[in-house]
Amino acid sequence: MAGHSKWKNIAHRKEKTDTQRAKLFTKLSREIIVTVRAGRPLDAVIAKARAGNVPMENIQRVIAKAAGGTDGADYESVQYEGYGPNGVAVLVEAMTDNRNRTAGEVRHAFDKYGGNMGTPGSVGWMFDEKGILILPAAEYSEEDTMLAALDAGAADFQTAEDVYEVTVEPGDFETVRSALESAGYAFLSAQVERVPQTWVTLTDEAHVKNMRRMIDALEDNDDVQNVWHNWENEL
Repeated sequence: MAGHSKWKNIAHRKEKTDTQRAKLFTKLSREIIVTVRAGRPLDAVIAKARAGNVPMENIQRVIAKAAGGTDGADYESVQYEGYGPNGVAVLVEAMTDNRNRTAGEVRHAFDKYGGNMGTPGSVGWMFDEKGILILPAAEYSEEDTMLAALDAGAADFQTAEDVYEVTVEPGDFETVRSALESAGYAFLSAQVERVPQTWVTLTDEAHVKNMRRMIDALEDNDDVQNVWHNWENEL
């Protein structure tokens, strides 16, 4: 399952957001707004925000504004697909109040760094939707955590570097997350992700540099919520 690669990608994003709290909060706020307006449960997005160290009072403020319709924006979820250097598959999830602006900016990031934006469905089939829960290995017993996760309904449990990685089918994500949280576990990351079926390794230094810059440009865009890819050696 290449668990180490998934965690490297998550760790890199977390490292960036640790120095960009305002940008993280902007992205999560949009996700909360869309979730509230769609009438979907908020548990998963709240868990994601808490894993990103967003204060609960800030989360509640955004929920109240969204429920009251006072946020002044009408966001919708959009997805873009394409390829980075040397055929790396890239899936971009965004929330925007202006499709034309976001599509243009995402396309520009692909073009500028040696990639190309494809048509819907061009790379999406390469990714499976999985719930991924990441816990710090130093804080919990491996055996106890594994048993708790599997008893709650997790599909897989791995130790990857200094973390435990719990994989859950999307439909079971909230049940497993809630059970572990109730048992006293805290997460470094907790969300449903797009996990690649296969991984691509880049060996050309120019390709590595352009791929890194492409990901940075996409993740720095306020409209972009997630950038999923199958680049094995991101770090």
